[in-house]
Amino acid sequence: MSTETTTKSRPKAIDSRAPRFAAAITATLLVVAVFLAAIGNSPTAGEAGTGALATDPGFILLAVIAVLFAWSYTSPATAPWGVLFRKAVQPRISAPTQFEDPRPPRFSQLVGLIVVAAGLVLHLVAVPWALVIFGAAAFVAAFLNAAFGFCLGCKLYLILVRVRVIRPATPLV
Repeated sequence: MSTETTTKSRPKAIDSRAPRFAAAITATLLVVAVFLAAIGNSPTAGEAGTGALATDPGFILLAVIAVLFAWSYTSPATAPWGVLFRKAVQPRISAPTQFEDPRPPRFSQLVGLIVVAAGLVLHLVAVPWALVIFGAAAFVAAFLNAAFGFCLGCKLYLILVRVRVIRPATPLV
């Protein structure tokens, strides 16, 4: 049984527990990445080239997380955490009682991608602590969503819609 409903006037609503599940996994990966970046021994640009900076374990894990953010943004139906939730978790829990508009959580994935990508780029140009700072910022956002259901990216999306920076094609759910 699918948790998505279809209407002509709005996008498919999603089970509101799915983004929190994905955020919990993402927060776990981010805390490991931040730890690896903090203890990493990545050289500065003066000591080694970009190739050496790209081999830092924290960099590699954050690059994987960036790919996951991009995947979740571009193809949410096939993103790994959504598929895992629908196939392994959802059948074992009660039917959803709350649904939500998928656009704010999807926008959150874009925000996460931008934050993590900024840390990766700054690390490659040898900005000290870039991986730790930007990875920690992404972790805080994912943790708030996972632990408290407070989605910073979703709130940002709603603010941008209200000030007409983003104009959804259909009314919000």
